Amino acid sequence: MLKIGLTGGIGSGKSTVAKVFEVLGIPVYYADYAAKRLMQEDELLKQQLIAAFGPETYTNGKLNREHLSSIVFKQKEQLELLNSLVHPATIADANRWFALQSAPYVIKEAALLFESGTAEGLDYIIGVTAPETIRIKRVMDRDGVSAEEVKRRMKNQVNEELKMRLCNYVIRNNDREPVVPQVMQLHQTFLQLAGIKTEA
Repeated sequence: MLKIGLTGGIGSGKSTVAKVFEVLGIPVYYADYAAKRLMQEDELLKQQLIAAFGPETYTNGKLNREHLSSIVFKQKEQLELLNSLVHPATIADANRWFALQSAPYVIKEAALLFESGTAEGLDYIIGVTAPETIRIKRVMDRDGVSAEEVKRRMKNQVNEELKMRLCNYVIRNNDREPVVPQVMQLHQTFLQLAGIKTEA
């Protein structure tokens, strides 16, 4: 079974691309959602977060996102500390998930695939790219935040151009080139790489 990474900067539309793969019957592991779930459910991780960011990190057993965000998005070192705690838990969770799958290939969707060191355990990586203006507008519409806030978040991610150079395949999600045919083509490629005969 091939393990395929799917990544892209904030607002690139990688989740949209992941959903197209799901429609084709390919299992997708959403690392960012898994991280949020683990921060709520994984007792060891919860204790580590409380030790690092204080007892206010959880209120009545629920993750206090406002408290955590106010710390990590203002100080790069604190964000790195958060990631150093959450990433190992997410990687272990993803590996358990991989072991349960039986498809020819699976997808792991993650914003910080290279930054977290997760890329090393994957066979191929797809990058999703879009012009910065489109990405900013998408995130503003989705999260109801200002352009300045989006740009601040972007600074915490690897440069988009560099990230795409590290990928084996790139999908352009620029509102001009349709995404579905690009996904279909990669789907055929991965089935062939997994040794599944496909009709031309």
